[in-house]
Formats: sequence, structure tokens, C-alpha cells
Amino acid sequence: DAVYELLQAHAGAPLSGEEISRQLGITRAAVWKAVSALRAAGYTIEARTGLGYALVDRPDALTEREIGRALQVIGVEGAALRCLEEVDSTNSYLKREALAGAADGTFAVAEYQSGGRGRQERSFQSPRGKGVYLSALFRPSLSPGQLMPVTALTAVAMCDAVEAVCQVRPQIKWTNDLILHQKKIAGIL
Repeated sequence: DAVYELLQAHAGAPLSGEEISRQLGITRAAVWKAVSALRAAGYTIEARTGLGYALVDRPDALTEREIGRALQVIGVEGAALRCLEEVDSTNSYLKREALAGAADGTFAVAEYQSGGRGRQERSFQSPRGKGVYLSALFRPSLSPGQLMPVTALTAVAMCDAVEAVCQVRPQIKWTNDLILHQKKIAGIL
């Protein structure tokens, strides 16, 4: 992680293995091993003779490192983040975590859900590599009646986000699905 942070801080400019070694107090062999591990995780790191290592690209993956970096960029500090390869359902997982005392602002993201579900306990297909399966735990000090608009507000916010990133605006199938070109692109539970 420390090698990644140094490379990230240099924004694509090369940093010598010797300088990384000096700054972190580790051997150059340890630097090479860390760079190899980052590459194996999908990071593109160029080794430039006489110049050093440069972080060129990041994987398009649901990793704690990448999602955590994005959360910091938008100002969400202190969020607990759990990135899972497989889970029965992110919602069920967070319910169990909530009962065990998980903090407000805990997020669960999964590559695959074996038991995803929607409203009224309908099954929800969650194939690996085909979506983002995410749940967030919030503990608001509000009455149940005050929470009623949360689903609709979330749907509007998600439409705004899709439009900002993709320049297309999905429709809301009341109250919990986002639809684009007659296909469901998101569900809110």
C-alpha cells in the first residue's frame, strides 16, 4: 500500500526504486516485490530504465483501494468499506454486520451475489462481472415515517449521477428501479 501511495502521489511521473526504498525504509527487492504484486492486481506500472517506476493505469475493479480513493476524492471520510468477491447478498451481509455493531457509514460491495434479492423477497440475478452490487448501512436518528422518501431520493440521485457520467438520463420505474432503453439498470432496496 505504501508503494502504491508513493506512485499515486507522483501522478504518472517516474519514481526510482532507490527513492522508494529510501522513503519507505525497505530494500529495493521489497520495492520490486510490491510493484510485482500491484501489477498482478491489475495496475499498469511502467519501469523506465534510469528513471524508475510510474503508475500509468488502475484496474477497473471493485477493490477497497480504488473505491476508498474515490470516496476520499468526493469527501466521504471514515466510511467503513467491505469489498467482497462473493456474498449471499450485500443487504443481508450488512444486516448481520449491523446486528454485530457495525458503524453508521459501512458499505458492502460485491463482485457476485449468490442470493441477491429485490422487493417482496424476489430473487435478483447478480452475475459476476456484470454489475455493481452495493449496500450501505446508515443509522439515522429519524422516525420510520421520516424515512419514507429515502428510496425516491436515492433514485433521483442515482439518475443524476448516471446523467453526469454518461450524458443519458434513466427513468424511474416507481419507486425503486432505474430504467434505460426499456432495461433495468439499477434497483434500490
